[in-house]
Amino acid sequence: MTEHPEPIEPDDFADGGLEPEPADEPSVTIEIVGLSLYTRHGVSDAERELGQRLEFDISFELETCDATMTDRVEDTIDYADVCEQVALAAQERSYRTLERLCAAVADRLSERYGAESMRVKATKPEPPMPLPVEEVSVEVWKE
Repeated sequence: MTEHPEPIEPDDFADGGLEPEPADEPSVTIEIVGLSLYTRHGVSDAERELGQRLEFDISFELETCDATMTDRVEDTIDYADVCEQVALAAQERSYRTLERLCAAVADRLSERYGAESMRVKATKPEPPMPLPVEEVSVEVWKE
């Protein structure tokens, strides 16, 4: 016959004999999808002079996010500020490649928010190419 351990009573913690197991905090991923910005990036001079709309998808993981416990807006990331930071990084200078643009956005967000990992995707709808293409995208991951 198998012996079952004695049940733990709440008073067992009072004398310091037993400690409760720490609760695992959930991982938090923040995502922003479809941020549309008018920018001046591209290989050709015309793309950089005339500009065009780019769409950004941003995703990052937070090591800790107190808002999961507190439900306080102050204990998480301000999504509007994330969008503003992406806009600043995308509009303060012109890049020839989407790869460099995505890396610049990821660097800015990592510095500001201390994210554990970061994903930045930039999509160029209807790019100026000789053959019809709906869109081109570049995605950069940073850990």
